[in-house]
Amino acid sequence: MELSTAAWMVHDTRLMFCVLLAIASIIVLISATKLPPFLSILIGTFIAGVGAGLPPEEVAKAFSKGAGAILGEAGIIIALGAMLGALMAESGAADRIATTLLGLGKGKSLPWVMALVAMVIGLPLFFEVGLVMMVPIIFVMAKRSNQPLLKIAIPALAGMTTLHALMPPHPGPLIAVGALHADLGLTMLLGFCLAVPAVILAGPIYGNWLSKRLHVDEPADIGALFSAPPKAPRQPSFAVSLLIILLPVILMLGSTLAKVAMPPESAVALTLKFLGEPLIALGLAVIAAVICLGWAAGMPRAEVGNTLRKALAPIAVLLLTIGAGGGLKQTLLDAGVSQTISKFAEGAHMPYLLLAWLIAVALRQATGSATVATTTTAGILAPMMAGLAATQSSLVALAIGAGSVFFCHVNDAGFWMVREYFGLQLKQTIWVWSVLQTIVSVVGLVGTLLLWHFLT
Repeated sequence: MELSTAAWMVHDTRLMFCVLLAIASIIVLISATKLPPFLSILIGTFIAGVGAGLPPEEVAKAFSKGAGAILGEAGIIIALGAMLGALMAESGAADRIATTLLGLGKGKSLPWVMALVAMVIGLPLFFEVGLVMMVPIIFVMAKRSNQPLLKIAIPALAGMTTLHALMPPHPGPLIAVGALHADLGLTMLLGFCLAVPAVILAGPIYGNWLSKRLHVDEPADIGALFSAPPKAPRQPSFAVSLLIILLPVILMLGSTLAKVAMPPESAVALTLKFLGEPLIALGLAVIAAVICLGWAAGMPRAEVGNTLRKALAPIAVLLLTIGAGGGLKQTLLDAGVSQTISKFAEGAHMPYLLLAWLIAVALRQATGSATVATTTTAGILAPMMAGLAATQSSLVALAIGAGSVFFCHVNDAGFWMVREYFGLQLKQTIWVWSVLQTIVSVVGLVGTLLLWHFLT
């Protein structure tokens, strides 16, 4: 064996050991010592970075860079979502939507209604945007229907995250489609065929099973924010309430249509793309809520402003925790974990779908980023996929998307969003979020294997 090869193997082994040690340390610090997640992740980041050979000052820079990047992207969206949710609660819009949904589905059918609503809302939206929009509806629905919180929440989470993993135009599947030169329309059709059974199994079925075994109380701060009794003198109509919550959906869907069906430099396309940016779309929804749900409903301007301000305090811990997760991700990337997994993958010999799924799983576990997992996996596999038929290329892209959401854990921003929004303990979050994601991932893999067998 050449010395360079031996050195490579020693470095990779050390790096992967440090990744596992960091994740284990974070879990122990949170669960056993009861340290805040932000501080626990910070300590775990230095364990991983220094252990992998990065100088301490480089670890600090990587942590700051990663935290700033994710807070700049997701932090503002979460803040705007909290404002929108608070306005919907205090204006009575969330209660109006919940009342209508309860009329459509009661008892056993209610989780299925929630899954369907989440799929509609989640079709064009990033998961983070969809979650902050759905949280107030989830809390009000659970309280009004007297159902366990998890029985309502899990179908909604499943509906949004499944589409995020398997349906273009979400970033992961779209990146894979582009890298593998797959057909976008065919991938969307096949992705929908996979998404339906994944949502059913990970949503209403799993939610009903888990809610009987895991009791979760409504969190005090965020629950009080999103379940507050209406304060507006006049409750908005269902049409106005629905329009406000669907406004970001409509704007982001318009952006998607502009990207796939219009000349890229046309004035209409540029306008739709601008309005469909998540920050712009959600910001416009908040402004519309201030006008239509607040001022037009008779709420004093001072009361509307106070509602917007008090919405930010309960999410401070969430933002810090998400930022720390972004710092951990960036540190692992700077340490070279993506390259390490890529080297192992290049020498593997197995069926394309299984290889694509496993590489994406490994990268997601190590980096905590579905985008990194998808981009890297598609880049590794692209040279091998040049001669595949259109259906095969689409299925490989979907297998990558499915693998990118397998057992998301402490280095995943969504993990901490779910934990803080629903007031869960670490072990409970694993059952609610990590296992749910694993069901979606495995169903996606099995579905692609079956479709490969019957369609190719």
